Order: sequence, then C-alpha cells, then structure tokens
Amino acid sequence: MATWKDLVAFIRTEYRVVEETRDEINIYVEFEDERSQLIWLSREVLDGREEWVQIASPFAMAGQVNLNAVLKEIGETTVVGGAAIMGEHVVLRHSLPLSNLDINEFVDPLALLAGTVDSLEETFSGGDAF
Repeated sequence: MATWKDLVAFIRTEYRVVEETRDEINIYVEFEDERSQLIWLSREVLDGREEWVQIASPFAMAGQVNLNAVLKEIGETTVVGGAAIMGEHVVLRHSLPLSNLDINEFVDPLALLAGTVDSLEETFSGGDAF
C-alpha cells in the first residue's frame, strides 16, 4: 500500500463506510457482541511531502469524564495509540506512514485500537454511543 487512495480502496472493500470526504473516511468496526465502534481515518501530510494515516476513535465526551482516570487507564492497559481531545471528544489515536505500509501494519493496529476504545467507552461512558 503506497498512497491514501490505495488505502481508501482497501477500506471500502473491508469495512462499513459511514462517511467519506477527500481526506477522511469514517467507518464502523463491528464486534461479535453486537457492539460497534466509530473510527475516523484521515490523511495527514507530514512536512508537506509524506502521507500518513491517522486512526482515531471517540469513546467519551471530554466534559463528562475524569480525564485523570482516563489517562491512568490508558497508561496501564493500552499498547496502541495515545489519548487526545478532538473537539468535544476524548479519543484514542494512532498514526502510520503510508509510503511502505503493509496491510497487516494497518489492519492489526486498527483492530487493536477499536477493541481498546470500545472497552474504554464501556468503562467511562457506560454504553455504546460511538
């Protein structure tokens, strides 16, 4: 996989797309227990020349959770991703360079992030809103 266009073509065949723009594609990752997780995938250009994909997923509203507890939980249990506030949402996000990305280097972190964020959502939001 070498470009954003290539990645988007793959995503369209493998995931349920819910929204798409030129530099962003939003998907749902669905789990066997009928829960699902919204994932925001966006094209980022580093230093005006190198394409990256940012994988981000919301799990709580920033004003409705104890951010100290969230960060402590992520620090103790999370392998992929880091916490951020994007708009009003607390998200877990991870970024990958596209230039020499193998498909498993995208799929595996995506699955791990989705599962982790679904667990964080259940713990801190008490439901399946995202």
